[in-house]
Amino acid sequence: MIHNKTRAALAVSLSSMLLAGGAQAEEGKLYLFNWTQYMDPAIIEAFEEQFDVEVVQNYFNSNPELISKLNAGGTSQYDVIVPSNYYIPRLIETGLVQKLDRSKLPNFDNLMPQFKDPIFDPGAEYSAAYQWGITGMVYNTETFPDAANSWSLLFDPEVNNDYPFSLIGDGQVAVGSACAYLGAGYQCADLDSLKNAARTLIETKNRDNFSGFADGTPTLQQLARGVVHAGMSFNGDYLFYKEEDPESFANLAFTIPDEGAEMWVDAMMIPADAPNPDLAHEFINFMLDAQIGAQLSNYNYYASPNEAARPYLDEVLTESPTQPTDEEMQRLYFTPSLKGEELQTFQQLWSEVKAR
Repeated sequence: MIHNKTRAALAVSLSSMLLAGGAQAEEGKLYLFNWTQYMDPAIIEAFEEQFDVEVVQNYFNSNPELISKLNAGGTSQYDVIVPSNYYIPRLIETGLVQKLDRSKLPNFDNLMPQFKDPIFDPGAEYSAAYQWGITGMVYNTETFPDAANSWSLLFDPEVNNDYPFSLIGDGQVAVGSACAYLGAGYQCADLDSLKNAARTLIETKNRDNFSGFADGTPTLQQLARGVVHAGMSFNGDYLFYKEEDPESFANLAFTIPDEGAEMWVDAMMIPADAPNPDLAHEFINFMLDAQIGAQLSNYNYYASPNEAARPYLDEVLTESPTQPTDEEMQRLYFTPSLKGEELQTFQQLWSEVKAR
């Protein structure tokens, strides 16, 4: 999922600009490449103090941006990166990341069982879960008081023919949601299902009340201002903004449509030529500490993959939508990791959706 975790325009630090300009990595520095606004500054300060090092942070806003930076020499510029689950197999297969040394990660045992052996990285040999969340639907309950819990609010013109709405800019998530709406399941990967989903997206895009593709955070801002009345966003961002601005979000609801939606995991990995791999392991182990893991979620409003963190989590993070109910979990799926011919086909279809 191309999460845009940007919650505010964040000035890029001078050190970050220097690094981008090709500054050589130094001892005593950890180079972190993460989503924007996805780290509690107090955690960074605590790590710097404990290990007597400096953390240099750089930011990206999409998985493709992360991969292009790594392909352009970033594998030797960064120590820790935080990609999303369906990009992890690509990073492993193309040799852009290195295996983790589990002997240096005693806190790995704190993770919940499902994150110790994830489908996208069997045995978690290369990755350690950072945060996880849901891409669901957000809508205005005043505009749609009788809305069914269904993607039809976005894809069916008979359900909403008047009010502006948007779709997420991440191709695979948009297509997966259209597939789910059509009854083919969120994880559809066969050609017929993908073609039908692309056709539905093109039709949806050409409706008069379609306002455009937008990432999770801009969608919430548009909903709060009444620019759109329905769209797709992330549970953590929704909760964060609802707490920040309860008045604007009073009539906005987050839901996991009955047809199925995306569950995602962002994980920490070490690039193949990381300048400071030992320090990278120290950092990952530090993030997997029970109290640090809770502090991260309490800051981000996303669910913690850390079982040991549970006692330290704010109460709001222990219930839906941050922590889905067992019934909601049945409707959540990982976005499939496409490769080879499947990936090419998908990219062609998505290009067509955007062009038409």
